[in-house]
Amino acid sequence: MGELTRRSFASKAAACFAALGVVSRLNQNAEAQLVWKTTQWKLASFEELLGEKARVKQLFDITRVEDGASLAKIRNSLNGLHFGFGVPVDQIRMIGGLHGPANLLNYDDYVWSKYKIGAWLKINDPRTREPAVRNPFYQSSFGEGAARITASMDPDDERSPLQDASVQGLQRRGVRFLSCHTALEEQVRQLINYYSLSEAPEAIVSDMLSHTVPHVLVVASMVSAIALLQSEGRYSYVTV
Repeated sequence: MGELTRRSFASKAAACFAALGVVSRLNQNAEAQLVWKTTQWKLASFEELLGEKARVKQLFDITRVEDGASLAKIRNSLNGLHFGFGVPVDQIRMIGGLHGPANLLNYDDYVWSKYKIGAWLKINDPRTREPAVRNPFYQSSFGEGAARITASMDPDDERSPLQDASVQGLQRRGVRFLSCHTALEEQVRQLINYYSLSEAPEAIVSDMLSHTVPHVLVVASMVSAIALLQSEGRYSYVTV
C-alpha cells in the first residue's frame, strides 16, 4: 500500500471512528432524559400550585391503582371537608400526585391500547373483566350537564356526581393531577423489556407525553414536587 493510500485509509478510518463516536453520544443523549431541567417542562404552572391560597390544601401521594380506591380517597376527603367539617368548596385545594403504577392513570385510551397497559400492570377493565385496553379510571359516567353539582344534592346518593371517583369527575371538582416524568421514563424502559419492543425509550416517552389526559401537569420529578408542595406550598400530605 502506497503512502498516499495509507494516509487516505487512516484519514477515512479516523473520520469513521469520529462519526461513530458522535452517533454514540447522540444515542446516549437521546436516551438520557431521566432528569428534566427547568426549561423542559411547565415550571411556571407548578409554581402557581405552590402559591394557591385556601384554608385547606391537601396533597395525595398515590402510587397504587387499587381498582380506583386510591382516587376514591380524594373524593372522600372532598366530601368530608365540605359536608362534615363545613369548609367552603372555594377554600379547598387538592392535588393528586400520581407516580408508580398509578402514573399511567394520567394517560389516555390511545396509550392504554397501543402499549397494552392493562395486561402489563394486571389491571382489568370493569366493563369487560379483561385486561384494560382503555384507561378505565379517567372517564366520568356523568355527562357535562349531569355532572353539575348543586347545593340541593344529597352526598349520600351513590348516583350523585358527589360520589364520582373518576379522574375526570375529580377534575371537575377542582382536583389537579400531576404525572411524574422520571417515573414515565423508568416505566417505558420496563415496558420495552416486558414486551421486547424495538422502539427507543425516548420515542415512546414522547408518544405517551402527547397523550396525557386533559389538564394533567407533568412534573420533572414527583418526589421533588412533593417536597416543594409540602415545604413551600404548605400542602398537607397523605400517602395512599
